[in-house]
Amino acid sequence: MARVTSRRRARLDSVELPYFGLSDPEPEIPAAVYAARLERLRERMQKHALQWLLVYADREHSANISYLTGFDPRFEEALLIVGADSQSILVGNENWGTAGVAAVPLDRHLFQDFSLPGQPRDRSRPLAAILADEGIAKNARVGLVGWKTYAEPWMTDVPAYLVDTLRGICGADNVTNETGALIDAQDGLRVINEPEQIAYLEWAACHVSDGVRRLLFELRPGMTEHDAVALLAWNGTPLSCHVMLSAGPRAKYGLLSPSDRRIARGDAFTTAYGIWGALTCRAGFVVEDADELPAGIRDYLDKLVVPYFEAVAEWLEALHIGQTGGALNELIARRLRDPFFGIFLNPGHQISLDEWVNSPVWPGSEVELRSGMAMQVDIIPATGTDYFTSNIEDGIALADAALRATLAHRYPRMWRRITERRTFMARALDIELHPDVLPLSNLAGYLPPFVLSPERALTLG
Repeated sequence: MARVTSRRRARLDSVELPYFGLSDPEPEIPAAVYAARLERLRERMQKHALQWLLVYADREHSANISYLTGFDPRFEEALLIVGADSQSILVGNENWGTAGVAAVPLDRHLFQDFSLPGQPRDRSRPLAAILADEGIAKNARVGLVGWKTYAEPWMTDVPAYLVDTLRGICGADNVTNETGALIDAQDGLRVINEPEQIAYLEWAACHVSDGVRRLLFELRPGMTEHDAVALLAWNGTPLSCHVMLSAGPRAKYGLLSPSDRRIARGDAFTTAYGIWGALTCRAGFVVEDADELPAGIRDYLDKLVVPYFEAVAEWLEALHIGQTGGALNELIARRLRDPFFGIFLNPGHQISLDEWVNSPVWPGSEVELRSGMAMQVDIIPATGTDYFTSNIEDGIALADAALRATLAHRYPRMWRRITERRTFMARALDIELHPDVLPLSNLAGYLPPFVLSPERALTLG
């Protein structure tokens, strides 16, 4: 149960941010984990009377195939076909060899319509013939996994030429969107993470949060945005979203990439850095103190940052297994219901290889948080005013006693970092997390609103 944070007033204070360290080397997901995922998927297929499940991927939306096989397509699209006792993959010219990296055996079909424009298309058979070879025939029940779920089961984001071919073979009513099997907010396979996956998520969170920390502590006026973004020191892991960094007039647009514009003292500033498994964001002003802000917004701290931080702190303290998404939504609505704050997206969502898998947090949601879920503290004010915004976005995982014991035993260095982060949040920030909550980021709870004073952060202590 959350403490009554309404009686605790946040303030800006000098806070010594410890260095929690990095996970090294990168945790690997064993082949047996991928095989177990496919078996769980087949159990879902059997439950829903599906003979086949077809998982589509392109470069931006490859998390489902990567989760199931360890392979993600580069340049091209791909289609995974999962049967009762088989799995095959359709790939184009560029990925014919790359698919060999998969952690599970895959029968490969060359399907050159997935290849780039102008490349050879003279060595692959028609789609209908490939599907027939796989055993997909008249009246077969086929589920499609794309990127999103929709209001009607016939709606899908899988390309029409693939869907039309399947419906022509199986009958229109026999081809349905089954993306929820993987991303349903309550029990989708991908929203519940194994110990191995949580270890990977923490590794990713270490890297992105260390990059943002470096940026916050080393940014100086006069740097270009490109100079500043280099401080993130991207390690080459695939990005979960484009790198965002902007200052000055461009910052209000939020999602922009860096430019050669020089960052000036007094600028609004925002950055977001995400690789597979993690994302960290921060925002504020390039000043040392509120006195440097324009006269009309020198109450930035009291008007925006303090109530925002207090709301996020209560949200964090309210997290536990069994908590409902509706309760989390109501908490933020109660705290930040004034239209000034401009909270209009879900206050919190699930994260995995892709930055946003789904969200259990919406008005009236009865979805209960479960052990193994990874959540993103994604609660972003969009004031649309000169007050700009504030941001304290990082990831956490939820783990019951059994999962915590497993993580502590298998990954003792990771467990030490998690324990030290919890201690820091309690002692330095006065944010008391439920035992179920595992902070994954090296910036967990740390919010410095003035970029040129990164050692001063909000605290409830």
